Amino acid sequence: MSDPAATIPGHAPKVEDLVRVPGGTFRMGSDDHYPEEGPARNVTVGDLLVARTPVTNAAYAAFVAATGYTTVAERPLDPADFPGAPPENLVPGSMVFVGTPGPVDLRHLSQWWAWTPGASWRHPEGPGSGLEGRADHPVVHVAFEDAEAYAAWAGLALPTEAQWEHAARGGLDGAAYTWGDEPEPPGQRLANFWHGDFPWRAAPGYGRTSPVGSFPANGYGLFDMAGNVWEWTRDWYVERRWAEVSACCVPQDPRGGSREDSYDPAQPQFRVPRKVVKGGSFLCADSYCRRYRPAARRPQMVDTGMSHVGFRCVSPSRAHGGT
Repeated sequence: MSDPAATIPGHAPKVEDLVRVPGGTFRMGSDDHYPEEGPARNVTVGDLLVARTPVTNAAYAAFVAATGYTTVAERPLDPADFPGAPPENLVPGSMVFVGTPGPVDLRHLSQWWAWTPGASWRHPEGPGSGLEGRADHPVVHVAFEDAEAYAAWAGLALPTEAQWEHAARGGLDGAAYTWGDEPEPPGQRLANFWHGDFPWRAAPGYGRTSPVGSFPANGYGLFDMAGNVWEWTRDWYVERRWAEVSACCVPQDPRGGSREDSYDPAQPQFRVPRKVVKGGSFLCADSYCRRYRPAARRPQMVDTGMSHVGFRCVSPSRAHGGT
């Protein structure tokens, strides 16, 4: 049987797909929302070119067709890496959002996430699902190395956390949202975040990814910097970002912590390092996760793709440094 993903038209990124974002000093982080976003402080980043949208299924299909690349979610699992795991779970797959039949205790996210054998970027909800009608949706179920592989093929790179946040703000320094300080007004559609009752009843047109560019661009002409999918950055995740940065100086193109510092001490059983993801997703609900904001951030294990995690690229000439 032919691969339906192979029929999606696509191309490598072109110059016109990138937007020039002027560098400068901006207020990074927030002291008004979640603890991991603070403390807010001024940082400086250089000029860079940023992709207008997250990478789409069409673009990722072009990459896979050109290279034969196999994503992490499509590869067999090594039992030695998962001691004690049930054999039926040791098959290729990914984490899929599964809405609940009704209201639930929002403290237990395992109620709406399910490890799904066969789920991958080609099959976003698992076997039987596909990419028909989703060529222009952001690619999901990509682990960190899957995003890096695409970026390298395209002659681009993933952004640092500071670069991503500066670009997301669109020139509105210190604003809470990509469009300003006030929440989305009733009746307006400014971003693809959860509208309705989370996690069981989404309003029409919400509760899933949307075609890139479906909502207004920010001040730099960048789309989907709020909601739709979380986006990988190159920075290791640490909660205290400025622990090793002098308080007297404005950091220049700052980077995250170390690989070792990115492990979660609350989950010692998972020795998997974490990178910062930014931007929130279609699953961000005001009642649960108001993280569709430039300052918002969360850790994502590098070997784990999910149905609400994607990425975008920047120019490598303005994205120096290793991973």
